[in-house]
Amino acid sequence: MWEVFQNFHLINCSLASNFVQKSLQKPTSMKSNIKAQVSINIHAAISNVWEALTNPDTIKKYFFGTNTITDWKVGSPIKFKGEWEGKSYEDKGTILEIQKHKLIKYDYWSSMSGIEDKPENYVIVTYRLSGEDENVNLSVVQENIPDEKMKTHSEENWNKVLNGLKKVVEEKFVSA
Repeated sequence: MWEVFQNFHLINCSLASNFVQKSLQKPTSMKSNIKAQVSINIHAAISNVWEALTNPDTIKKYFFGTNTITDWKVGSPIKFKGEWEGKSYEDKGTILEIQKHKLIKYDYWSSMSGIEDKPENYVIVTYRLSGEDENVNLSVVQENIPDEKMKTHSEENWNKVLNGLKKVVEEKFVSA
């Protein structure tokens, strides 16, 4: 079930039930040049979008209850913990780059992926903020996707996550 849970946990529990029907074949290695890319415009201050990307309580609201554990320092671990359909997971990675109010980059491996925990099986996730207050563009790039089918699913799911983040940020700071 590596496809089900690898893609699912790459975005922290997003739409896992949609992947249950996917192929159950495991690759020996995921190293690929395939990337998923999505973006969204958010009507909020850049600092508010940054807060939504880095505050575990806020992340939990749009990442389907996932607990994010990190200190957001380069070289530090990042963990995503939770439960999905009665199964606990603890996914992990390392913070690769941080530029406050501009960029977050980390690598990532899912405990439920069914593939070995080794560097070539980690994906790289990059969040990039650009624009100005009240017109912020947030883009996400996910690298090292095993095939085009998973790329399509990743993009669909990242769009749902970004729409959830946008809703949380715009509602939180409009009503504040």
